[in-house]
Amino acid sequence: MTIQKNLSDVTERIRLAATECHRSPQDITLLAVSKTKPCEAIMEAIEAGQRQFGENYVQEGVEKIQYFSERNDLVWHFIGPLQSNKSRLVAEHFDWFHTLDRAKIAQRLNEQRPQDKAPLNVLIQINISDENSKSGITLEEVNELAAQVAQLPNLVLRGLMTIPAPETDYERQCAAFRQMEFAFEQLKASYSTVDTLSMGMTDDMRAAIHCGSTLVRIGTAIFGARQYHN
Repeated sequence: MTIQKNLSDVTERIRLAATECHRSPQDITLLAVSKTKPCEAIMEAIEAGQRQFGENYVQEGVEKIQYFSERNDLVWHFIGPLQSNKSRLVAEHFDWFHTLDRAKIAQRLNEQRPQDKAPLNVLIQINISDENSKSGITLEEVNELAAQVAQLPNLVLRGLMTIPAPETDYERQCAAFRQMEFAFEQLKASYSTVDTLSMGMTDDMRAAIHCGSTLVRIGTAIFGARQYHN
């Protein structure tokens, strides 16, 4: 299977899921999760028309952004956990940051964002399944963090992101996603910049789209299994 064929298959899955719930497929962004994948694989995806890429590891992501720096049509999302000592690299190189879960990181990103770049688009990460191993805040904490982000001139609050506990049952997938959808609608009513609900991966993308996701993060179904190099 080629990356081009995989992208076409995923795009069709998005179209079908959107049609089932009377949504426009154009309202759902496909984010290709390219972590651990070589630049050649990303180039294959670019040649097939993909323009938005998600990276989990700061250094690896920055190297790829620099590799493709001649192109001005790519959008780079940082979707992994961020240690505060790496925040400058995210502020200087990425277009989006999906995993905001504390005011300290927001402050650092705001201070470190270069003035010649557009403000950094940020999503607040919600730990919807209340897992100890996952980053993110509770739904009760959203309003406070959102208000803090909204005060920072070099950041733009765009919405929410979540990674629920793995679940094979469609109804149980939807249960977590519906909570997110409700919180997203509330946030949207308070902030004019909020338009993005990042949820859904290869195995739960259909449920996520049925529950209002505007951005799905797909890695395995596009690039195949992850490649970790020692």
